[in-house]
Amino acid sequence: MIAQQNESIALKWFEAFNQHNLEDLLSLYDDHAEHFSPKLKIRKPETEGLIKGKNELRIWWKDAFDRLPTLHYKVTSLTANSERVFMEYIRQVENEEDMLVAEVLDIKDGKIIFSRVYHG
Repeated sequence: MIAQQNESIALKWFEAFNQHNLEDLLSLYDDHAEHFSPKLKIRKPETEGLIKGKNELRIWWKDAFDRLPTLHYKVTSLTANSERVFMEYIRQVENEEDMLVAEVLDIKDGKIIFSRVYHG
């Protein structure tokens, strides 16, 4: 049952992300959630790829949505258990090559507490 709830969180995550609905996206996260991404390492080297807390998540995704208005994720696979969801998707941006991405959402008490992005 919890695995199904976690998969539902992942589906809501994709819906909010693809609509660039920042508030709905952030509502899925714990206030102290952490996020690691190779793109963070490149765009904000001072973070070493890791940000913490909803305010930092808000800044990161708002920038992405503003810079990349056509940014869209196409889900290819979801695998959920009672603690996390492993998501595979294709990152699509107009005039850029598609990128294969994997992301893990660690979930506790119905909120994302940590997310890690891997580029393939």
